[in-house]
Amino acid sequence: MLDRLRDPSERTLGLLLLAPAFLLLLLIVVYPIGKLVFNSFFDLRLSGGGGPKFVGVENYVLVFRDPDFWNAAKNTVLITLITVPGALVVGLGLALLANLPFRRKWPVRLALLLPWALPLSFAGLIFAWFFHTEYGVVNDVMRRLGADEPTMWLLRPGWAFTAICLTIIWKTSSFMALILLAGLQMIPRSLYEAAEVDGASRWQQFWQITIPMLMPSIVVALIFRTITALQTFDIPYTMTKGGPGNATETLAMLIHKTTIDYLDVGYGSTLAVCMFVLSLFVTGFYIRRIGRNA
Repeated sequence: MLDRLRDPSERTLGLLLLAPAFLLLLLIVVYPIGKLVFNSFFDLRLSGGGGPKFVGVENYVLVFRDPDFWNAAKNTVLITLITVPGALVVGLGLALLANLPFRRKWPVRLALLLPWALPLSFAGLIFAWFFHTEYGVVNDVMRRLGADEPTMWLLRPGWAFTAICLTIIWKTSSFMALILLAGLQMIPRSLYEAAEVDGASRWQQFWQITIPMLMPSIVVALIFRTITALQTFDIPYTMTKGGPGNATETLAMLIHKTTIDYLDVGYGSTLAVCMFVLSLFVTGFYIRRIGRNA
């Protein structure tokens, strides 16, 4: 055994080099997820003063009977379905703009970095001010354009949901643009030159060269953006606190309220497991369907 460690084979050397990373992965990923699943089978309330009580799958039964869960799940899925394609379209446009042969490219690329670097809570607070009913910038512009009454952006469910989606698209499109810009710069210029010689228009070059060659970058951007969209918390929380009522409450906000406000760790862990499974399902769909084509 000692001789093998002193003069390891290629396989043994690989296992030794991977061991620290594997242990770190167990510590920061596997153990927290295992603890979360373990807690989901217990009635664990920090406010009751009693110890954990094993309840089996009772928490999962309660989840599927809980109208707040279905409302939060619906809002989370809607935000994902609206903001992920929206951020992809806006991000692709920004990436194409940043990829143009500007003489000075740094101002354009700096403009891409600023929204991405801004903390999510700050973006929520800024846009909460933008959409404020009385002194918000959006209503002020609408008044100058001839609107009779101010729109109650954050006080009505539909308008509040719209404002949140617009904010998320603005905040996340720069992240998509940065990934897509890196993909655009990997496309050989010779492909476009050959297409021009063959008489292809710019529109044909975009659909026949740019999009197919950019598809791996699009898949990566979609996976990361969809996972973060399913975990949306900061922007809706800072803009509306889930209101009016619970019209804009997401799964992450419901988990926060259940675990932090109500101190119900068992049921909050069950909700977190459900969100984790949803994220795995969506990621698996991307990898199996879209990633295979890419």
